[in-house]
Amino acid sequence: MQQDLAHDLNHVLRVVKTAKTLCASEGAKLEVVLPAAYLHDCFSFPKNHPDRAKSSKIAGDKALEFLASIDYPAKYFEAIHHAIVAHSFSAKIKPETLEAQIVQDADRLDALGAIGVARCIQVSSSLGVGLYDAEDPFSQNRELNDRQFTIDHFYTKLFKLKDTMNTQSAIVEAEKRTVFMKEYLTQLGAEI
Repeated sequence: MQQDLAHDLNHVLRVVKTAKTLCASEGAKLEVVLPAAYLHDCFSFPKNHPDRAKSSKIAGDKALEFLASIDYPAKYFEAIHHAIVAHSFSAKIKPETLEAQIVQDADRLDALGAIGVARCIQVSSSLGVGLYDAEDPFSQNRELNDRQFTIDHFYTKLFKLKDTMNTQSAIVEAEKRTVFMKEYLTQLGAEI
C-alpha cells in the first residue's frame, strides 16, 4: 500500500502541537486531547477509498485497544474515542465536547496555511490530479472539479474550513491561514 505522505508522522506531530496550544487557550482536558491527537489517524483509508468516512471510527476503536494495552486510565476512553471519531471531515460527526472540538480544529488547521497548500498538492499528486485547468485555472466558466484539478480543492473544501472551526482560538488561526492561501493563489495566478 502506498504511504499517504500528507497524513504521515509529521502531520500527527503538528496536530498534537496545535492541539496542545488550543487546549491551553481553551482550558480543555489534556488527558483526553493528547492521546486523541496522537492517535487520530492511527487508521485511515486512502482519500479515494469508498469507505473513507469509516476511517475515524476504526481509528477510535484501534486507539482504545492500544490505550487499554498500556493501562491508560479507562475513565477517559469514551471522551478519547469520541474526539477521534468526530475529528474526521468525511465522517460528518459533530464534536460534542470541548476536547473533541479541539482535536477536530487542530486537524483542520493542518489543512490550511503554508502546510495546507503543500499537503493539498501532495494528496492531489498521489491521486494523479493535475494542478489546474490551463484554459480556466480558477474555474470562472466551468464547474469546480477537485478530482481533476488541485486548485479547485481550495474552493470546494479548504476555503470553507475556517467556517467549521469550533473554538475561538482556532477561528482566529484559521482566518490567518486562509488569507495566506488566498495570497498564494493570487501569486499563482500571476505566474500562470
